[in-house]
Amino acid sequence: MKKTALTALTLLLALCILFACGCTAPVTTEPTALPTETVIQPVSFDDAPVQYSDVNGITLAYREFGTENTEPLLMIIGFGSTMEHWNTTFVGILAENYHIYAYDHRDMGESSESDTQFTIPQLADDAAGLITALGYESMNTYSVSMGSSVTQELLIAHPEKVRKAILSSASYSASIPETEKLHGLLEESAENTDVPEGVRKEAVANLEWEGAYDGLSGITNNVMLITGTADDITPQSVAVDIAGQINGSWLVRFKGIPHAGSSYAPVEYGTIVTTFLEMDESPA
Repeated sequence: MKKTALTALTLLLALCILFACGCTAPVTTEPTALPTETVIQPVSFDDAPVQYSDVNGITLAYREFGTENTEPLLMIIGFGSTMEHWNTTFVGILAENYHIYAYDHRDMGESSESDTQFTIPQLADDAAGLITALGYESMNTYSVSMGSSVTQELLIAHPEKVRKAILSSASYSASIPETEKLHGLLEESAENTDVPEGVRKEAVANLEWEGAYDGLSGITNNVMLITGTADDITPQSVAVDIAGQINGSWLVRFKGIPHAGSSYAPVEYGTIVTTFLEMDESPA
């Protein structure tokens, strides 16, 4: 999507500027369509070969999209998913202006298996290691669900590795009252021998995670929270709590959108992510 196309979303941009200035009151917005003349080119996973990088004693598989010599954006996927689960239209919008790297967590998809149970902080170390292995000092990040948990740990333990971070469908813990449904789903997966071992390991990692709440107030990176008002897995109230702890963070709520909203409203999510990434938040 070309930058000029964003002028059609002046109202959405104006609302978001409030958060760039440190306003903590959330915005609820209805999904809106891009101009009819905008042509969105979805990416093709078949056309992007799987590549591999050795990180922290394991091999992580990844794919690249977008144009060389543009700002990098690392896509951190959620629980039980692999890089092929990203919505191709959503990635296509981001790939117009950014060099996209989507990867599989350890023990998932095309990445190698590990011998022991891993943790959420360990997955954050993997993300930091991959950024370095790919030749960057830092990257922008977009993460969803469990991926947002990984990114919170990344922001706390390796803040220098992150330029701007978008947390979609985020929770600072899977063991709080608001995420009771999520906790039940994780328990079922952890105990189900019919699901892949990597999924069971992810479930255990989420259940054993001590959470990131105590470290959120120390985050100084530019962060945007995106949530849907119909998300009953990581409810919008949790995103509000996280935004309240991270000074100057943006909070965008999409009315009627469920968990992992980029799969349901890829154009709207792609537009607001691009707006956030392009915003110069340096002091005047």
